[in-house]
Amino acid sequence: MISNARYVHTNLVARDWRALADFYIRTFGCEPLPPERDYQGDLVDAVTGLQGIRVCGIHLKLPGFDKGGPTLEIFEYDSPAQHGPSPIHRPGFAHIAFLVDSVEDARREMIGNGGDALGELVTMTIANGAKVTLIYMKDPEGNIVELQSWEPPPATASQT
Repeated sequence: MISNARYVHTNLVARDWRALADFYIRTFGCEPLPPERDYQGDLVDAVTGLQGIRVCGIHLKLPGFDKGGPTLEIFEYDSPAQHGPSPIHRPGFAHIAFLVDSVEDARREMIGNGGDALGELVTMTIANGAKVTLIYMKDPEGNIVELQSWEPPPATASQT
């Protein structure tokens, strides 16, 4: 086991990092953690394995965490790869999840801020008898966001 490992951030590559960061700020109350990033040069080329690349973006403090908690890092590359929408079942990271008081209210808020529904709102009972209400949504760039609420509420954030 790696000694003293700690979760730090998840990186989201955006077509327009400012617009996408604004969506997460308005919708979920994420907070910008300056400074804005603007990286280029030999070290960036070395770490990314790309040549002549420029990376710009920002870290956002995630709701529910104190200062120093994990962040959402939104970066934009000056020459992004072309790709289609991300399917929910592709190998690799699939979605980011937020625990909310009301999935339906959060769904409306996401749509009002430029998001879109991916699936339908469902409620299911898991093995321990708790009920989770959830829906998969898409942010304005098509990244998948899960909204979830629990009965009874979990002591800590849950994963589905």
